[in-house]
Amino acid sequence: MGRQALGRGFDALIPTTDEDRIPLDKIFHSPLQPRQEINEEELEGLVSSIKNNGVLQPVLVRRADDKYELVYGHRRFEAAKRANLTEIPAVIRSLSDREVLEIAIIENVQREDLSPMDEANAYYKLNTEFNLTQEDIAERVGKSRSTITNKMRLLSLPEEVKDALTHGKITEGHARALLALNNRDRIIEELKNIIEGSKTVRQVERVTSRDSLRKKGKKELPLKYQSLIEELIELFKTNVKITLGKKRNKLTIEFYSDEDLKHIYNIIMGDYD
Repeated sequence: MGRQALGRGFDALIPTTDEDRIPLDKIFHSPLQPRQEINEEELEGLVSSIKNNGVLQPVLVRRADDKYELVYGHRRFEAAKRANLTEIPAVIRSLSDREVLEIAIIENVQREDLSPMDEANAYYKLNTEFNLTQEDIAERVGKSRSTITNKMRLLSLPEEVKDALTHGKITEGHARALLALNNRDRIIEELKNIIEGSKTVRQVERVTSRDSLRKKGKKELPLKYQSLIEELIELFKTNVKITLGKKRNKLTIEFYSDEDLKHIYNIIMGDYD
């Protein structure tokens, strides 16, 4: 039986009744909103529509003292302000932080509005701050577990690669191909080659394949260590290596930012909350 496109779906999260009208100056954007940018061309089109027809679908908000935190409908909210409206139809609902983030992700994933890094960070937040497993996340947003895993693996890339992906200098396919290099210096080197030489994803994959062949002379790790590495990568959300030597073995956990290091430290010390 196929997975539903929206996992739990909006029906389970957003009521269709109890609509109210709220002044725009009483509403603020949710800090849990995963999307960082709104397409200006699409927004201007929505402004024009709202000027002609008004806001036809209510936004979703939750109370925050004497104001309202915007949960769903960020483009409508911004367009209504640009159309010089003073109020907007809204549904008010009591929601937890996790539900707010979940709704925002579902909204954006449905419309394909999230950049790969925004989507990866949103899943990471659900995983680390709200203790949802990757299976839980997959069920809620209507995607396969492997898709969630692959998105979150992007977070283990160096900041230079993540920045290039965020600003459209490379594609998600490029970024995923770079993951196979498993070496920061080689990743940065190949990133420059992609940007300067306009390399295709297939060309990058050939490079990573050649790198892999050069390492074939090394003794392959026993299966028990390979499985352990996969579990550690899943746990730490970064590259992990095990090197077996004649007299001693080495476990390497890579990190690319202070935030990565803090996350690794908290896991090792048992502070998951």
